[in-house]
Amino acid sequence: MYPPRPNLPQLLLDARRWFEEGLLASLEAAGIAPVSPAQLELFAVLDEEGTTVAELARRMGVARQTTHQAVHGLIASGHLEQVADPAHGRQRLIRRTQEGARTHRKALGVLERLEEELEARIGIDMVAALRAALEMPWGEPQRCPSHPSR
Repeated sequence: MYPPRPNLPQLLLDARRWFEEGLLASLEAAGIAPVSPAQLELFAVLDEEGTTVAELARRMGVARQTTHQAVHGLIASGHLEQVADPAHGRQRLIRRTQEGARTHRKALGVLERLEEELEARIGIDMVAALRAALEMPWGEPQRCPSHPSR
């Protein structure tokens, strides 16, 4: 019997892991302190001027506690800092330090090289088609009835 065909969410998760593993290995090879996948994602959704923990949690789709853990780990490593929000005195913004900005630029360069590697492996046209499909607006998901067992 053949193994079941992976569904699209599984394939997307595998593709994301491919990029994460390449990025993490490249950053470690460059002497940058190890970070977790959650910390990588936090960096990706952080605004240049800073973002509140609540907004980061919303963008990442995780609990605020999970976001706090990722933030505090990156503050401890010198990549992030907390500052007062000039627009709202009681709120704190999370933003990159100079070291965090340097690491972020390096990560963006690594991701660019990983895309080039993917183009070499599966072809420029395939990567362009993949990007086009993922950039299209998909709309809200609909509730689909489950298929009866076969």
